[in-house]
Amino acid sequence: MGTTVLKTKYMLKKAPKKSTVFFKSLIYGRSFLLKFRSTFFVKENTLKHAFYLIRKPKMAQAKTFTQAELDQALRYVSTKKYAQRDRALILTSFWSGMRVGEIASLKMADVINEDGTIKNEIRLSGAQTKGGHARTVFIPAKLQLELQQYLATRHVTMTHLPFFHSANRLGFSANSLCQWYFWIYRAAGISGASSHSGRRSFLTSLANKGIGVRILASLAGHRSIAVTMKYLDANDDMKRNAVELI
Repeated sequence: MGTTVLKTKYMLKKAPKKSTVFFKSLIYGRSFLLKFRSTFFVKENTLKHAFYLIRKPKMAQAKTFTQAELDQALRYVSTKKYAQRDRALILTSFWSGMRVGEIASLKMADVINEDGTIKNEIRLSGAQTKGGHARTVFIPAKLQLELQQYLATRHVTMTHLPFFHSANRLGFSANSLCQWYFWIYRAAGISGASSHSGRRSFLTSLANKGIGVRILASLAGHRSIAVTMKYLDANDDMKRNAVELI
């Protein structure tokens, strides 16, 4: 995988044909270490108006978890400082199917009823979702219980506050939460997992239990079932169950 580096203000080298390039603007006088999809590293003391032109590597699909792997991740976070929060973050991803940006955007008012209980339906505004389309997320009873237990660790529950706090007691951004999932799964020893793993596992698990693709698309907030089909992993358990139907 090659790189094309622009070091002067107006010179451009053509990127290789049929490659996708993206531009990373760099700040004058600072040194950067850029990591792209764990494939290679570029380090450069940059000049003003310098840019990197880099071929974008093809992304692999996020890993779907087995129950054993989910349990492994939960055991790992049980040893961490914010164990209840970490457990709730993982299970929200796996049991609600929300996107990482949607989870990061949650406020207390989105999740908590006036009596302090957890809502069984979370209504996300267009500003909180991908594509700007409002949608309803259905929260299963077992996830409501987990969120209630996490909420008991919060001392302040004003409605405008982020539901999930970060280490500095502020909320996560979509990017910081994406990184949080990646490093938690990596530290737990689960290879190939990312912030998308919970959502993909959620849809695959329901498909394995016979839920139709139109229901899955609605639960995922997809406007096309073709998008949903890309999320489904034809794993060995699904194949075993399929042949037993003969």
